[in-house]
Amino acid sequence: MFRRAIGTTLGFVGYTIQYGCIAHCAFEYIGELVVCSGPSMEPTIVDDDIVFSERMSRHLCKIQKGDIVVAKSPFNPNLNICKRVIGLEGDKICTSSPSDLFKTHTYVPKGHVWLEGDNLRNSTDSRNYGPIPYALIRGRVCLKLWPPHSFGTLSESPTNRIIKSETDSD
Repeated sequence: MFRRAIGTTLGFVGYTIQYGCIAHCAFEYIGELVVCSGPSMEPTIVDDDIVFSERMSRHLCKIQKGDIVVAKSPFNPNLNICKRVIGLEGDKICTSSPSDLFKTHTYVPKGHVWLEGDNLRNSTDSRNYGPIPYALIRGRVCLKLWPPHSFGTLSESPTNRIIKSETDSD
């Protein structure tokens, strides 16, 4: 009786560890569901929208301008941020607001990306903390799952701040 209970318990623990490893690999290398909060990506993503963030693009270095990504916050590693990629390494980015008389620019350094929210008036992003290291990117948002009426791929940037260069069209 005692041996049977130990055998059953160890079998259960073994299956739990196996399925735990499979789940870890799936979430780490394939993707995950993300519940978004905050106004920074409105109108593309609003509070409590659920999106699917795939991880393969990050591992294959296939993040492009215009992609929406989930990244670790440069201020608080316990928080994730959801922003749009405006510039990649080597890109020249206008850091001033459209109403500024004199325009200021910066270059995105090697190994970094420039992220901005779609709601420019209500977003803390690279305009505040500068370019972020590529390693902080957790995944690329490829699909909105909730609410059901907005299920599907995500729209283009409503801010028109993404400037495509000749090399982007190749």
